[in-house]
Amino acid sequence: MAANNQAANKHVIIAGGKTGGHLFPGIAVAQALMEKDPTTKILFVGTRAPFETDTLARYGFAHKSIIARPIKGKNIFAKTWSASLVGISLVQALAIIIMFRADFILGVGGFSSFALVLAGRILFRNTAIHEQNAFPGMTNRMLAKIARTRFISFKETRGMPENDTTFLVGNPVRRPLPTPLEKENTDESVLNRINPDDFLILVTGGSQGAASINEAFTDAVAMMEDTHRLFIIHQTGKNAEAQIQQFYRAREIRHRAAAFFYDMPAIQDRADLVISRAGAGTVSELCIKGKPAILVPYPHAADDHQTANARYLADQGACIMFADKDLTGETLLAAIEDLQHNTDKRFEMADTMTALAMPHGADLIARHILETDVSKRNENVPA
Repeated sequence: MAANNQAANKHVIIAGGKTGGHLFPGIAVAQALMEKDPTTKILFVGTRAPFETDTLARYGFAHKSIIARPIKGKNIFAKTWSASLVGISLVQALAIIIMFRADFILGVGGFSSFALVLAGRILFRNTAIHEQNAFPGMTNRMLAKIARTRFISFKETRGMPENDTTFLVGNPVRRPLPTPLEKENTDESVLNRINPDDFLILVTGGSQGAASINEAFTDAVAMMEDTHRLFIIHQTGKNAEAQIQQFYRAREIRHRAAAFFYDMPAIQDRADLVISRAGAGTVSELCIKGKPAILVPYPHAADDHQTANARYLADQGACIMFADKDLTGETLLAAIEDLQHNTDKRFEMADTMTALAMPHGADLIARHILETDVSKRNENVPA
């Protein structure tokens, strides 16, 4: 993918984030870089969003923020104000690249990545973007014409056909946190009560939670006749955390419910069934881990890319898909009970998930970064 001219002590900026769909692939690449060359210096540049800063702190990566605002979907006054900030963010990006002595800038999506990748090209640094979805967001659609290299997660990524500067690598998947799950997110006494015969359901609506999934799942649980073999781990989102915790306590259902779990990969390892949105990162993690799933695409995602993600898996028999408007407690209960009692079907879904996995995305991007010759900043690196 890149010429074999590895430079020692690379300085790499990973730009973008704010949501888990953008941030976690960047973290996965950073982890792979450190595994391959511990002398690599890594700096994340993004926003001051608490989710972004808290997550990077937990993973131990340095972070700087710039002024940047989204433009898409805002009114004309907000768009004008956001556009006026582009110049400020570009100056900040230029200063950060120079002070950090960055050799390589990787944009992982989100509006904060635009200034860094553009500044990188202005300063003749090596630049690349990673697109997680089959339908690129607005920032990456613009950066696709600016960055020297593009990494894609789907073979049919709109506007980014494979060629000598666009590589199909899949979606980088982060490693678990160094801190054990029991200490990070869950009372050890609760997890110790998980029995080998328990049916462990992981429910998650992404980093912000999902009201429709929360409502349908709790409605389904309320209709269950026997919950003794259930153990539920539920990522609720901030607004629903207390309400859902009380729901499980009132029914004496063994559970762990929290607004957000930072070590989702470790939790996924324990799940028998996952009920989730269908973001690209989530789909990639489920495929790599071979987890049967009920997917409910977020209906307002840009270009409806989550529906495309889920439909692709459903057409292969890897998951069950519900449109958000069709999700009810009754329909969800029927699907859960079918999968709970049909072990063969779950195993078939898990095998199909595994067959669709692309597990080496982080390693491929990290290798490209480390093997790119910093003396050839103005040339395209051949495959």
